[in-house]
Amino acid sequence: MDGDLLSALLAPLRLEGVFHSRWQAGSPWGVAGEGEDCALLHYVHEGTCAVELPGAEPVLLRAGELAVFPHGSAHRLGDRPGRPAVPLAAVLPERPQGGVSTVELGGPGERTVLLCGGLHYDRAAISPIYRALPPVLVLDRATLERHGLLGGTLGRLAGEWDLAEPGATLVALRAFELVFVLALRAAVGEMAELPDGSPVLRALRHPAIGAALHAVQTRFAEPWTVESLAAEAGMSRSAFAATFRELVGEAPIRHLTARRMQEAARLLSETTLAHSRIGERVGYHSAVGFHLAFRQQYGTTPGDYRRRTAPGTHPAQPT
Repeated sequence: MDGDLLSALLAPLRLEGVFHSRWQAGSPWGVAGEGEDCALLHYVHEGTCAVELPGAEPVLLRAGELAVFPHGSAHRLGDRPGRPAVPLAAVLPERPQGGVSTVELGGPGERTVLLCGGLHYDRAAISPIYRALPPVLVLDRATLERHGLLGGTLGRLAGEWDLAEPGATLVALRAFELVFVLALRAAVGEMAELPDGSPVLRALRHPAIGAALHAVQTRFAEPWTVESLAAEAGMSRSAFAATFRELVGEAPIRHLTARRMQEAARLLSETTLAHSRIGERVGYHSAVGFHLAFRQQYGTTPGDYRRRTAPGTHPAQPT
């Protein structure tokens, strides 16, 4: 990706903590998890695991395969599809950030060893295109082998579980953060080439649309128009607008506005800059225009957002 678009997209995604667990499950077994306010990873170290999402075909993960849930979507796990499932809260009632746990469940049948991680992040800081990622990304064993650092890190995490080692917990937490970024990079590189791959993944790999996305992500304060973004992409205005909407799922200027408001939200949370200065930094020379755009995106004013994102509070999410 020209200009390392993926790095630009992931840079604002501030990971705040990781919970991880090692599962040893004997068939028959099944667990149903509600939607989580974090990204989730499931790596099969031994055996097999069926993954089911509402309205989608089940996916069977085999040893050495990884499923990534960028948005923490609700799903079920089991030794086979349709297996009766117990609620995750009954198996793991507490999942604090920074916590580690070992879980044993199920019957006397074939064993599955599963490594799970939950990566918490500030949802207000994620990029618009990250929000457009599909509910689950599945990386098979061959893909992990092609991406040696990713496969090797997962293998070490799954195989070495001696948490008594000095610093082992911190190392594992940092390793999960690395796995998350590597997995997204691998998914973009591998799945974008599939003819039926997610449109947003194909957008990241599309030379022209990728160039426009990189410009929006890193140069959002410039006075972009559809025409100037099309020129950046090297396409005609009409072809660019149609292709962008098809792959990204929204119009170019709407995507630009979302990126600007993402940065504005970060500046409101992390700095004491005046609202007018923040508006200028994200491309607005009219305080009224900035105020209206921010309110439309977050459902609140910049001043209220700043007060609500003080330490110990929960920020508003994009509407």
